[in-house]
Amino acid sequence: MSGDRALDLVWAVGCLILVGSALAARRVPFARAWKMALAWVAIFGAIFLLFAFRDDFGLVGQRLRSAIDPEAGVVSGETLRIPMSDDGHFWVRGMVNGTEQRFLVDSGATTVVLSADAVQEAGIALDEDQFASMIQTANGTVAAHRIRIDRLAVGPIARNDVAAVTAAEFGEMNVLGMNFLSTLSAWGVEGRTLILKP
Repeated sequence: MSGDRALDLVWAVGCLILVGSALAARRVPFARAWKMALAWVAIFGAIFLLFAFRDDFGLVGQRLRSAIDPEAGVVSGETLRIPMSDDGHFWVRGMVNGTEQRFLVDSGATTVVLSADAVQEAGIALDEDQFASMIQTANGTVAAHRIRIDRLAVGPIARNDVAAVTAAEFGEMNVLGMNFLSTLSAWGVEGRTLILKP
């Protein structure tokens, strides 16, 4: 037995003798003393488990929150994990200039798309003198205005001065496109989860 282990054993035995002598001095019945000792062992065991698995309990809490509110995603360090929704797409809530918006994550979209309402809520001014750009979408060609987002944040990932487009034809849809995804160190799908790493 190594010196450290021998010292630990001496401490453990000493603690047991101390507790046992305290109970004996108080003349506590053996059955009651046994129950009290078991209760203290259970309390210290629970404290030890909480301390040892504190990071795992944090992840469990985040997963429970994700089950209740999947569009918030699960943050692990600086990584954002977004569960697939029932419609087969990945939806996430983000912040556009401090206003909350719902985004469809779409690697098929070249750029970030904001709805007219999102543009207005975020306080982004449209240049009325600017010519509209013709953009090819899944629903055909759309005349869209090019805009800049001061700050776009999704979970722990934030980018400044992000290019985007807006058009009335997009309706209420906001899209997180490739010009945002390409700024990440890595992103991809694992099973039914989209993983974004800054």
